[in-house]
Amino acid sequence: MSDRDVIILGSGPAGLTAAIYAARADLAPLLVRGAQPGGQLTITTEVENYPGFKDGILGPQLMVEMEEQAKRFGTEILEGEVTRVDLGRRPFRVWIGERVEVAHTLIVATGASAKLLGLPSEAALMGHGVSACATCDGFFFKGQEVAIVGGGDTAMEEASFLTRFATKVTVIHRRAELRASKIMQERARANPKIDWLLDTAVTEVLDPAQGKLTGLRLKDLKTGAETVRPFGGLFVAIGHQPNTQLFVGQLPTDDRGYLLVEPGTPRTAVTGVFAAGDVADAVYRQAVTAAGSGCMAAIEAERLLEAEAHAAHVARAAGGAGADRSGGAGA
Repeated sequence: MSDRDVIILGSGPAGLTAAIYAARADLAPLLVRGAQPGGQLTITTEVENYPGFKDGILGPQLMVEMEEQAKRFGTEILEGEVTRVDLGRRPFRVWIGERVEVAHTLIVATGASAKLLGLPSEAALMGHGVSACATCDGFFFKGQEVAIVGGGDTAMEEASFLTRFATKVTVIHRRAELRASKIMQERARANPKIDWLLDTAVTEVLDPAQGKLTGLRLKDLKTGAETVRPFGGLFVAIGHQPNTQLFVGQLPTDDRGYLLVEPGTPRTAVTGVFAAGDVADAVYRQAVTAAGSGCMAAIEAERLLEAEAHAAHVARAAGGAGADRSGGAGA
């Protein structure tokens, strides 16, 4: 067990950017890769909206490049998943399996996982026609008919966004009534490029054997009848689950489970703990915004450590001067 300046939990864009900044500040960070090394970008294909890559870059390759950059500056990367944290006092304790690490600051970049349908065929075609991010991948479906599963505000917003590229967007929802707010429903229903399949569930994504999405097998939940419809893409918009289970009872969250931070900063309610990326972002959830917040978290950690070191130095100096004075008076 070693006493570290900073431990970073998570290896997506937020965690790796934090590692780059912390390592360059000579903080020798330890980064724990977590259950999904590289984060959600590892299940995407082409990334065209991350600055600096004019021809785009594959999501997994982008994460490899970030990790190598973090290593170059001295980041120690540990395989494994954190099973427990103790944030009750500083330094904080972090358990990776049976191993215990101690840190004066902690950057939480554990991300948020997209909720999926849970179909084996869906998993097989993730990044090959199936996506959980319309903003990220909508551009690749120009001139195609696509489907989106969901009935909330996010689904309505993403359906409207997809009409910029797709010839038609079909909203599929298990119930007769949508969960979206009235204004979002009205906007979507007013869009002539959006079609609707309510009381309907996706039972299979076709066709893994071809290595690409060709259509969907659908079930009418009223009649039980199944049909196959051709689509060029499927977007799943049934929500995200922030990976904050480790911090229940230790860090405040909103009603959806996202970590709460001081507005405009990555600072949580616990001094020395900072949140970066999708774990605290229910709105944007983009690689570039996650990376930016990782930078902020590392800078905040560096400043806190520096301020505390300076305060300790001043206190030691004052104590030493006091001892000299008292000694002189006694003589």
